[in-house]
Amino acid sequence: MDLNSASTVVLQVLTQATSQDTAVLKPAEEQLKQWETQPGFYSVLLNIFTNHSLDVNVRWLAVLYFKNGIDRYWRRVAPHALSEEEKTTLRAGLITNFNEPVNQIATQISVLIAKVARVDCPRQWPELIPTLVESVKVQDDLQQHRALLTFYHVTKTLASKRLAADRKLFYDLTSSIYSFTCSLWNHHTDTFLQQICTGDEAAAANSLERTLLSLKVLRKLTVHGFVEPHWNAEVMGFLHAVFERLKQFLQCSRSVRAESICRDRLEKTIILFTKVLLDFLDQHPFSFTALIQRSLEFSVSYVFTEAGEGVVFEQFIVQCMNLIKMIVKNYAYKPSKNIEDSSVETLEAHKIKTAFFTYPTLMEICRRLVTHYFLLTKEELTMWEEDPESFTVEETGGDSWKYSLRPCTEVLFIDIFHEYNQTLTPVLLEMVHSLQGSTNVEDTNAILIKDAVYNAVGLAAYELFDSVDFDQWFKNQLLAELQVSHDRYKPIRRRVIWLIGQWISVKFKSDLRPVLYEAIRNLLQDRDLVVSINNQSFGIHICYDFEFRTDQFLPYLESMFTLLFQLLQEVTQCDTKMHVLHVLSCVIERVNMQIRPYVGCLVQYLPLLWKQSEEHNMLRCAILTTLIHLVQGLGADSKNLYPFLLPVIQLSTDVSQPPHVYLLEDGLELWLVTLENSPCLTPELLRIFQNMSALLELSSENLKNCFKIINAYIFLSSSEFLQMYAADLCRSFCELLKDITTEGQVQVLKVVENVLKVNPVLGPQMFQPLLPSVFRGIIDGERYPVVMSTYLGIMGRVLLQNARFFSLLLSQMACELGQELDQILGNMIEMWVDRMDNITQPERRKLSALALLSLLPSLNSVIQDKFCGIINISVEGLHDVMTEDSETGTYKDCMLMSHFEEPKATEDEEPPTEQDKRKKMLALKDPVHTVSLQQFIYEKLKAQQELLGEQGFHALMETVDTEIVAQLQEFLQGF
Repeated sequence: MDLNSASTVVLQVLTQATSQDTAVLKPAEEQLKQWETQPGFYSVLLNIFTNHSLDVNVRWLAVLYFKNGIDRYWRRVAPHALSEEEKTTLRAGLITNFNEPVNQIATQISVLIAKVARVDCPRQWPELIPTLVESVKVQDDLQQHRALLTFYHVTKTLASKRLAADRKLFYDLTSSIYSFTCSLWNHHTDTFLQQICTGDEAAAANSLERTLLSLKVLRKLTVHGFVEPHWNAEVMGFLHAVFERLKQFLQCSRSVRAESICRDRLEKTIILFTKVLLDFLDQHPFSFTALIQRSLEFSVSYVFTEAGEGVVFEQFIVQCMNLIKMIVKNYAYKPSKNIEDSSVETLEAHKIKTAFFTYPTLMEICRRLVTHYFLLTKEELTMWEEDPESFTVEETGGDSWKYSLRPCTEVLFIDIFHEYNQTLTPVLLEMVHSLQGSTNVEDTNAILIKDAVYNAVGLAAYELFDSVDFDQWFKNQLLAELQVSHDRYKPIRRRVIWLIGQWISVKFKSDLRPVLYEAIRNLLQDRDLVVSINNQSFGIHICYDFEFRTDQFLPYLESMFTLLFQLLQEVTQCDTKMHVLHVLSCVIERVNMQIRPYVGCLVQYLPLLWKQSEEHNMLRCAILTTLIHLVQGLGADSKNLYPFLLPVIQLSTDVSQPPHVYLLEDGLELWLVTLENSPCLTPELLRIFQNMSALLELSSENLKNCFKIINAYIFLSSSEFLQMYAADLCRSFCELLKDITTEGQVQVLKVVENVLKVNPVLGPQMFQPLLPSVFRGIIDGERYPVVMSTYLGIMGRVLLQNARFFSLLLSQMACELGQELDQILGNMIEMWVDRMDNITQPERRKLSALALLSLLPSLNSVIQDKFCGIINISVEGLHDVMTEDSETGTYKDCMLMSHFEEPKATEDEEPPTEQDKRKKMLALKDPVHTVSLQQFIYEKLKAQQELLGEQGFHALMETVDTEIVAQLQEFLQGF
């Protein structure tokens, strides 16, 4: 692409590509896409975005195309890679000057230079860093800033490389520029502090921006540029200077107005100082040892004493707490139980920690956390009053504990209490004892203090196990506080029910459950209270109560379910509805079939909620979970839900529909339980299976559930199902088996095995394309035992229950392999006998014995030659299935089933599903459960004897080991 002639054309097309008219935009985008691989195209783009007289939007687009081109075509091995000559020209052009006037474009140019540096610096671009270093020294403000911005992005990118060779290059780079960068940072920092003191805010803002950028560079160099940074005096000097600079900047924040242009950037710089310390501690814990004392003194002083009043802000407090937490929890600072096994560095760090965290310090931190940071603020109380749902979403959602103050304080409390529980337990218990009895509803501060202390006791539940008699506390105080109905006491009622939720899995007597359920039922009538409780505390008492007893809960089931359902209808926010649905699901799961009389209202409401939640996939996931438990609770009666249920399954499992990304996993689970509980196969249920083909092609982590669903259809109605889908399934399985894990292979084979079990006559014909590979796997001695076991299970079914098809298959294999029938049969029997130990399931072992015995009686010389092996397997099978009657001394086959008994479930067990009953009925037709192995062996041997005559049979039996014969005779006593 000739630069002179092409520039005008490319500029014109870029201009068209910024158009809002799609008729103009689309052709321009197509043309630009074609030019991406043209030599010279990126040189033209460079000329365009560095020409400041052109339209900003066109220049912006040129930068983006250039940046995307680096990702695709800069590396030598990339298809259509840029030539080395053009790359040399581009590298030179990118750092010719740093004078871009538009901030957004300047940032993009810096990023794309960093992308090139990631590939080429320093080997192909040795001049980059020296050029940047010189450019940040110039007096021109714009050039200095743009060079410093680029310096930061380049350093950030190079620091992120992880290969050993790249790390070594970055270490070398750091050692060459660290001193300069420190001086640069100190210069801009001092300049800013002087300007802020003189009140020159505009100049101070510019200097602060340079301070921030140079500090960002130093952060990357300090954290990632040294193997053992504690040996470098300059690094440790910088880190110690961070504390002094932090103090200076915090003092500055007193004098900078909230609306000042410097305020926001000043706070960002203060946070960046703390990030330097946190990152360094994370990457170099032992190098940080020299900073432990100072870090703790600094953080505790500003966060837990008066020193921080008027200067600290929320995010700074969070960062300081994170610093304390990381020091307290750091495994590098924890000695081994056997002190001699600990390193010198660990013992030194632990000694510093121990010396700092004295009893007075720990007590002050604990008290301050509880009585200051745990207190609900006026803003929170107002939000609760005005919008309870938003209050709980605000409290529990959003940022993680690392970035939000309330969760951060709670996590710090938990970690410190865990580490120093012997010291802090008496402190917390003393706070609890001081709050005995109900609190004056007029004393708002006392109520908030009690809420905070109860919060602490809940967070420390596991640590306080031996120190708090929670049952007595519940009976003597907490229960009474739940019954105080005054509106101002709402924070305590809310906190007490949450507190019980924390303790119920730790220490709470089963006998107290009914009293608790009564209290919960009363609280459920206060909507604003209920929706404001985080962690779904009402559900915790039911969902995570390991001592839950259905009989204790049943008297409250109807009223609780009704109140929860009313709450579900009343609340408006998705998160709240999800929480309430979760609790309802827990109730349904716990009481199972006992829920049936009460779910009518929920069943009617869920279709409406599903429709309303079209744009809220996470709420739909919660609905799916509720439906799963509903179907399990309703059992066969869930058929009444099909008009709503089946379209939901259809949508959730259709990979052509966008929502499947969120709904597929739960949708498959719902599909499966629907089949397991279905009393019969309906046309609509059969039609949904059309979704399965695409699901099998996905080969995702959901494949296991897909196989379970296929098996459920087979058990439900094999004839109808296989008549419609067997051919498609067989094709899908053939494709899957070409590229699938061993576990996946076994899952496919188990489906085939189930088909043969359910339909031994038509099954082999329907899945005939798969059977030759099974046969080959057997005679070739498949190396994976679990696969070989399944192969033998499949072949056992064919041989025992469809001898005619087995003969056809044998003929087919002889033809394919070019061998005699008898040779193929002999090889199969020999490998079967040899690999019998691969089969671990008693049912399959008995099946193998029955299948091989079914070859008798026979005059075939090959079968007679393998007679010894067949008898060995048969005797092994007898050992597996025969049990001795202690009274009569006779043996009986323990796998025999003579009639159907309704499976009975105890209170702790799930009631049997319709599929369980179907499997039981199927077993009554299965030779494994209807044919006595003992009787079968006797009859087959007798028939063989009659066929060969006494002398011939005797000669055949002499091929069997005498010990095996003796065992056989013992099992056949009485015949």
